Amino acid sequence: MSDRQEVTTDIQLLLSALPPHITQAITDAEDDAVDLLEVVMDLGRLPEARYRGRERFLSDREVSQEDINYVIARIGEFGEDNRAGIPRTLHRISAIRNRRGQVIGLTCRVGRAVFGTVTIIRDLVETGKSILLLGKPGTGKTTLLRETARVLAEELRKRVVIVDTSNEIAGDGDIPHPGIGRARRMQVPRPAEQHAVMIEAVENHMPEVIVIDEIGTELEAMAARTIAERGVQLVGTAHGNTLDNLMVNPTLSDLVGGIQAVTLGDEEARRRGTQKTVLERKAPPTFDVLVEIQSWDRVTVYQDVAAAVDAILRGEDPPAEERWRDADGVIHSQPVHREVSELPAVGRRSYGRDGGRPGARGGARGGPGEAMGASGPRVRERSAASSGNGGAVAGQTMQRIFPFGVSRNRLETAIERLGVPAVIVRDMKDATLVMTLKNYYRQSAQRLRQAEEQGVPVYVLRNNTISQMERQLAHVFNLREVDPDASYQSLRHADDSSVVEEAMLEVEEAISQLMNGERTVVELTPRSSYIRKLQHQMADRYNLRSESRGEDANRRVKIFR
Repeated sequence: MSDRQEVTTDIQLLLSALPPHITQAITDAEDDAVDLLEVVMDLGRLPEARYRGRERFLSDREVSQEDINYVIARIGEFGEDNRAGIPRTLHRISAIRNRRGQVIGLTCRVGRAVFGTVTIIRDLVETGKSILLLGKPGTGKTTLLRETARVLAEELRKRVVIVDTSNEIAGDGDIPHPGIGRARRMQVPRPAEQHAVMIEAVENHMPEVIVIDEIGTELEAMAARTIAERGVQLVGTAHGNTLDNLMVNPTLSDLVGGIQAVTLGDEEARRRGTQKTVLERKAPPTFDVLVEIQSWDRVTVYQDVAAAVDAILRGEDPPAEERWRDADGVIHSQPVHREVSELPAVGRRSYGRDGGRPGARGGARGGPGEAMGASGPRVRERSAASSGNGGAVAGQTMQRIFPFGVSRNRLETAIERLGVPAVIVRDMKDATLVMTLKNYYRQSAQRLRQAEEQGVPVYVLRNNTISQMERQLAHVFNLREVDPDASYQSLRHADDSSVVEEAMLEVEEAISQLMNGERTVVELTPRSSYIRKLQHQMADRYNLRSESRGEDANRRVKIFR
């Protein structure tokens, strides 16, 4: 199979936006223009042209603010991602700003529509399966994505909608670049709204195919799964170079099914020849096929992502295929045998926002102060002394706590604040007690019930906050009084727990409004310094910005994007 590649750049439109002396330096070297990747203009430095594998200066005159302003006046407006373009072209101009917001540097990247690149994976595209493209910057992910959209829309006559966040796929301006063919393009007002536009595309425009560039957040990963579950073919790219990288990425691992730790029975562990706790895929992958791009002419293909992930988790060679295009345009392929490295430690213990999710998505029953006993019924405010651990008493026996879905960092903080004799363990079989959350207990009841049957109590928290952990530890260690000078407030007043709970529910509602685009900024009710700290931590978990405003009793947290 062979195909000839055709490249279109509209490079003259980019050159016309550059200062004349820089344009002249580029056009004087005619052979270089074909391989030009980008032009870099930084204030007070010499302008530089970057080609494949080399660079050269374009002038002996340093870039001035007037040179930068000359370019800005001839291109489109910069968005929140500091990217701009030239209407109906694929060129991208990215800005570097100083602390005052003034543009002091420009990266002018040459955009190319390369027709024929899709040949190397065309058979996969025609199957209708969802395809995820991975690769380092500059390997041609977006170029291949654009050509895939064109082929699906023009040659396969499918209804294709492109969600174009940075206008890299279809170019700047209201009229998309002809490189996408008949595909329709939806622009994204702000990068943070990409996930919402993805869902809008499906709900409003009845596509057969959604094309999306740079899936990079948990909300976008969730939107991708929602789209796939509706039977729409997805073709997209994601941050990451290889399948292994994606598997240990806590934000994006759901794209390939996610990973969970599972405890096997003795007989099953012996049958498999493994330890009792093993890693397994959690759900069907969002994408059926994964393509690792080394260059325009060489890729590695995993045609069955589920089988590949399962093989890697077992330490086996995943089924994969290497494809490459020779100088004559002929496509070759062969099975590839790759070494399987053990997943990094983060892959074995951290698959949640807090880095504290050591197992399958679990759940729990009950609320604060409730524990699941070995016999099954709930026991109110059960202490360690009566939990089946041999009479552990506060101040005398060290408790080994296994946090199941509970933030390790927060639990460590709670232990340190209370000064109780407790340590956190990484394996449930080493624990004298388990702490989990309500929803985790429901979904992982079997594993937690195994702990209970072995005499290990399971304590259930209402939410994943330090105050809840402090309350539960106080119950475990029979703490009746607390030093009045302590920095934590949740144990100083009888009604503090309800205040903290109310404050955390308020911040959760605010975050939900911000993430859904209902509001751009939310000011919360004035709270104490301790509660404000918890609210800031919650905002950080969702990559939102926060600050404290006001004085004294009116001091409150403001959360915004």
